[in-house]
Amino acid sequence: MSAQPDPVRRAAADERGWSALHGGLTPSALVRLWLRGVQRVARLGPVARIPPDVLSAAGVAVCGGAAALAGRWPFAAAALVVLAGILDGLDGAVALHTGRARPLGAVVDAVADRAGDLLLVATLAVLGAPPSWCVAAGALTLVHEYLRARAGAVGMPGVGAVTVAERPTRVVIVAVACLGAGSWPVGTPSTGWNWGTVSVVLWLVAGVVGFAHLCVGVVRTTPRRFPDDPAPR
Repeated sequence: MSAQPDPVRRAAADERGWSALHGGLTPSALVRLWLRGVQRVARLGPVARIPPDVLSAAGVAVCGGAAALAGRWPFAAAALVVLAGILDGLDGAVALHTGRARPLGAVVDAVADRAGDLLLVATLAVLGAPPSWCVAAGALTLVHEYLRARAGAVGMPGVGAVTVAERPTRVVIVAVACLGAGSWPVGTPSTGWNWGTVSVVLWLVAGVVGFAHLCVGVVRTTPRRFPDDPAPR
């Protein structure tokens, strides 16, 4: 039997590395396609030389740029939101490719993601979403991720559940909001609501459904006892 070609082995290794960084989660076909694209970029010489933590910080800065530009240049803001989504995957890909994956890097990545989430919500506020709704959307996202982190800290294997409210969904919602604001500045067709308002409603709906889904996953997969607890008599 002939050996697997290098690209096949490399793709399999990339998937195993991504799975290890995401609690043993098996990537879907769409995620596999995304991983292959991001890993190709991560192997480029100039990109591979950038420290992963710098890429994480760059993602936050790009989200801040999107919030700053959304009011006057929504198309530019949309491009920055898409770039932030790419950087979100690229920091981990570079860490895996260069052997620089480490626990502290995962912490930096998580903190950068949460800061980026809040800046994405701020982008919707700039596009006209009610501030109180934006606060609710940001708080719901933080609680969603905090629940997962705490469950993992007490022994939950994996991520509990992959929900409709994960970060790619947030990025897509904000990117579409920016594109819509640039294309139809008078508001969304049929409703006339501004794009920020419609998008923050979508964020909240996805967040509520996703949080309920994650709660079920956490209850089902979190161990009943701490590993070092004595067995019941």
